[in-house]
Amino acid sequence: MAVPARMTRAETAQMVEELVARVLAKEAGSTPSDDELSQRAQRLSASYLGGRAAPASVRWVDTMNARWGSCTPLDRSIRLSRRLCGMPEYVVDYVLLHELAHLLVPGHGPKFWAELADYDKLERARGFLEGWDTATRAR
Repeated sequence: MAVPARMTRAETAQMVEELVARVLAKEAGSTPSDDELSQRAQRLSASYLGGRAAPASVRWVDTMNARWGSCTPLDRSIRLSRRLCGMPEYVVDYVLLHELAHLLVPGHGPKFWAELADYDKLERARGFLEGWDTATRAR
C-alpha cells in the first residue's frame, strides 16, 4: 500500500489500523454461522448426493491447520477449518461436499469420487486449494 508522502508516521499508523479493522469486520460479517453451514450442508446433500448424507452437526473449527475439513462417520459430525472463511463459495461447497461424501463412503477410492462427480466445480476447487497450499508454503 502506498501512502501520501505528506502523512506523518502517526497518521499512517492510524490509517492502517482503521483499514485493518474494516477488513476484519467485513470478514467476520461474511462468515456463515454453524447453523448456516449446517443448512448449506443439507442443501448440498440434497442437490448432489440425493439427500443421503445427513450430518448430525456441521461446524467451523479454529484448530485445523493441516486439513480443510474432517468428518467422523460414527457420530456424523463434520468440521471445516476456519481457514476456508473468505474463500470462494464453490471452494467451501467442495470441502463440505467432500466431507458429506465421507459419511457415505470411507476412503478416497473410485466410489468416493463417483459421489462427487456431479459437482461441476470439483476440479476448479481442488486446483484452488492446491494452489493455496503451494502459495502459503512458499512464504
